[in-house]
Amino acid sequence: MFEEAQYFAPVAANDDGTVEVQLAASHPGFADPVYRARRNAIAALAVGYVPGTPIPTAEYTEQEHEVWAIVSRELALKHRKYATAEYQRAVTRLGLPGDRIPQLQEVGDLLEPLTGFRYIPAAGLVPLRDFYGVLADGLFHSTQYIRHHSTPLYTPEPDVIHEVIGHANALASDRYAALYRLAGQAARRVESDEALEFVSKVFWFTLEFGVMTDDGELRAYGAGILSSYGEIEEFRGMDIRPLDLAAMGTTHYDITKYQDVLFRADSLAHLEDVVGGFWESCDDEAVLRLIAEGRQG
Repeated sequence: MFEEAQYFAPVAANDDGTVEVQLAASHPGFADPVYRARRNAIAALAVGYVPGTPIPTAEYTEQEHEVWAIVSRELALKHRKYATAEYQRAVTRLGLPGDRIPQLQEVGDLLEPLTGFRYIPAAGLVPLRDFYGVLADGLFHSTQYIRHHSTPLYTPEPDVIHEVIGHANALASDRYAALYRLAGQAARRVESDEALEFVSKVFWFTLEFGVMTDDGELRAYGAGILSSYGEIEEFRGMDIRPLDLAAMGTTHYDITKYQDVLFRADSLAHLEDVVGGFWESCDDEAVLRLIAEGRQG
């Protein structure tokens, strides 16, 4: 069974009520007891969250705020060169702080008047149908922790930098936000796990790792590229293929490395027509036809 966000560190709730994030030995923060305690405390906030109530505040340290400031500054420079014009306009429209980590409640308060989206805290892995389904309601699951300070420009898992700098900026665009909602509607509409996996893969190759021709250049709009200091410099050298639903929905990807296969839209209108149109009306039967087409191709 395909699982979105299988790269999240597992989170375990212990019998005594404590929460433990199980970091891999290769994680930059594995041998840092202070960082591990912070991860456990922040995960516990999400585990205890009651939907419909204000999101619990994560009391970030100065060191954590400094990590955000470093990455925010470096990514802002790269966005001017590599991000689509629509994304850059959304960055200005949202106005995230550059010197500190914003609280998820604050991000939602900024987003809601613009496109109606709000955030929901997540401790780690969110079931696939839940993660995508709530997009239809204008909700986005997000982690609250930040990467280890020893590697501010690298993270082995999606942290608050990815979730907010990558996704919240996109969600501040009316046109990108509409695509997120359509993806959520599609995830709710399809019934089989196979069809849901297909829908999620199309999301992966577009709103996570999508590129398009914009102002005569290949630019990125996917949150996974635009929140990665390293990958944003490499995406133009990857295997760039035409936007193709059957191919996107059946192409295997490795989450542990840079995405070496990317799909290019000719424009934002092209993306809306092909991908938005698919999500707007797809059902299990239509997905099965595309899967068969993709396997033949």
